[in-house]
Amino acid sequence: MLTRVEIKNLAKAYGQRRLFSNISVTIEYGTVFAVAGPNGAGKTTLLRIICGLLPPSAGEVSVSVDGRVLSAGERRAKIGLVSPDLELYNELSALENLEFFARLRGLPFSPEEARDLLAYVGLKGRENDLLAAFSSGLRQRLKLAYALQHRPPILVLDEPAANLDGEGVRLVENIIACQRKRGIVIMATNEPGEVAYGDRILTLGPQGHGCLPQGSAR
Repeated sequence: MLTRVEIKNLAKAYGQRRLFSNISVTIEYGTVFAVAGPNGAGKTTLLRIICGLLPPSAGEVSVSVDGRVLSAGERRAKIGLVSPDLELYNELSALENLEFFARLRGLPFSPEEARDLLAYVGLKGRENDLLAAFSSGLRQRLKLAYALQHRPPILVLDEPAANLDGEGVRLVENIIACQRKRGIVIMATNEPGEVAYGDRILTLGPQGHGCLPQGSAR
C-alpha cells in the first residue's frame, strides 16, 4: 500500500497562545519524518492532529492509500501510535493488554503471534506478568508492541525511546528501519540521535513557527 500524508496550512492555537502556524508538507511512503523543537513548542499536539485525535485551528491533514483519501475512521485504523498519553492496564498482563486492544480495534487475536511480538520488543518471559510489576522501560516496550500489533502503514512515535536502556534504543532504531521499508514514520523527539533518523525534519521554534530545513538528515 502506497501511503501518503499531506499537511496543508496547519495551525493550532489555544486562545491567544499560538503553538504553530502555516505548516505544509507532504510525507511520502518510505519516509521518516522527524518533528523537533523545545518543550512546549507543540510537537505532541502536531502528532495528535495528524492522528485525528485533536482538531487543528486551521488547515487540514489528509491520509491517502494508493491514491484514495481515507475517512477519519479509516485513518485511525492505519496508524500505530506510541505516546506518553497511552493508558495501559495494570490489572492485566502484557498478553492480556494486547488482547484487550486487539478486541477494541476489532482485530482477530492470536496468542502465538502476540507472544512473538512481545519477544520482539524484549518482553519474552514476561507475557503473563501483571503490568503493575513493570518498570517504566518495560511499559514503553509494551507500548511499542501495541503500536505494531496491527502492522500499520503509518507509525507515529512520540518520544519513542523514553525510559529505555541501550538495548531498548537499538530496538527503536530497528523498528524505524523496518517501518521505513513498509510505510511512513512520523516521530516527535528532543533527542539529537533520534532526530538524525529523519529523512525530513520539521523544527518547531520557541514561538511556534514551523520551518523545514533544506536537505535531508541522511
